[in-house]
Amino acid sequence: MKQAKILTQAEQKRVYAVLDAHRYNTRNRTIFAFSFFAGLRACEIAGLRVADVFDGNGAVRDTVYLAAGQTKGDEANTVLVSKRLHKALAAYAAAYPRHVSNSDAALFFSAKRGGFSAQTIVNLFARFYALAGIKGASSHSGRRQFLTELADKGVNVRVIQALARHKDISTTQRYIDYNESKLRNAIELV
Repeated sequence: MKQAKILTQAEQKRVYAVLDAHRYNTRNRTIFAFSFFAGLRACEIAGLRVADVFDGNGAVRDTVYLAAGQTKGDEANTVLVSKRLHKALAAYAAAYPRHVSNSDAALFFSAKRGGFSAQTIVNLFARFYALAGIKGASSHSGRRQFLTELADKGVNVRVIQALARHKDISTTQRYIDYNESKLRNAIELV
């Protein structure tokens, strides 16, 4: 099975430039933030409700609780909100205060003001990667990047497994990318 591409820094900049040129740039940046800074899957992003992410006063929650129906494995889970994701969510609330005030609404709205399906989120990622000229990237690229960056920073694979919400550690290990440069750096530690 072919893995989703992990983006280089130059590719990340190109994607953000494309996102910033779009009408709903803050919404789209926030969708990407959930993928890159929390490792959420497309179905989980699509399933988010305003109340999952913002409290009754409109403040960003520090933990997002996913109900069983919002996850791939039909098991409730939690997602910790990092500072970078918090910043994206605060910008989202500032850009769309009326939308964020409706706690029952889907977190992300379409141009028709309805929510997104998981497939629509997948298509949105594909569209922006294509516009940025990036081949091999998908809605799973941010998730792989999130997990690989944690591994690159020396985070224990069991912690990464918990953050990925994987049942089996071997699944987590398949997400973590390595290349010759990383292998060379590793042998120099001895």
